[in-house]
Amino acid sequence: MKERERIVVIGLFALMLILWLGFAVHRSPRFPGSLWGGVLGVAGALLMLWPLGYSAVKRIPKLKGAVTKRLPMRTLLAWHVYTGIIGAVLAVLHTGHKFTSSLGILLTATMLVAVLTGVVGRYFMGQVSQELREKQGWLAKLQASYQQTADELARQPEPALALAAARGGVGRIAAALFAPEEMTVQSNLALSYRAMNLAESIADLEHAIKSHELLKRRFAIWLKLHIVSSVVFYILLTLHVWAGIYFGLRWFK
Repeated sequence: MKERERIVVIGLFALMLILWLGFAVHRSPRFPGSLWGGVLGVAGALLMLWPLGYSAVKRIPKLKGAVTKRLPMRTLLAWHVYTGIIGAVLAVLHTGHKFTSSLGILLTATMLVAVLTGVVGRYFMGQVSQELREKQGWLAKLQASYQQTADELARQPEPALALAAARGGVGRIAAALFAPEEMTVQSNLALSYRAMNLAESIADLEHAIKSHELLKRRFAIWLKLHIVSSVVFYILLTLHVWAGIYFGLRWFK
């Protein structure tokens, strides 16, 4: 997700939460049954049906092949996110903060959970995945640099290499006597310290990568919760629409 899209999505999500929290200071029991309340409800429901289309495209190979010839999955996913959040905003406005029926309360609650888990999964999983790819790239470069340094050390004469590891003045003098032409103690020490620093950096980076991989696996739970809450939400939405039709489309009176 691009930075601008991320900011817009988080802004819309914050707006949805602010509107939902408005029930503490505002109540309009008649608004959901009014004309504009009904328009907002229908528009929100239609927008929130789009994610079903995205899920179908994502999971049906033939449909995916036909659709992605014209629209890439990235674009479809962006629409999935936008329509879901905008539809939720319209749905909250449609309620008029009238949370009296059990069906309405459950419908609103599952909608909020579905949007929350979707945003968290999309934003944070994307961020973690990007950081993980970057760290894996850094690790590959460090490993290549370490291998190059190890090869340079392996080409040095063994007596000089052993003495170069010594930290005392006697070791430095002996190294210069044994291998005055091949290397100096300073260069060997520099190679040794470089290899040691690279090894420490590789170890730290591998630990960070394992932590990111664990975090990514944990975020997979958010995806499952998003799917479950979305399924429950659509079931409750169907019941809500059926109830509205059954009782005579009261919001259009």
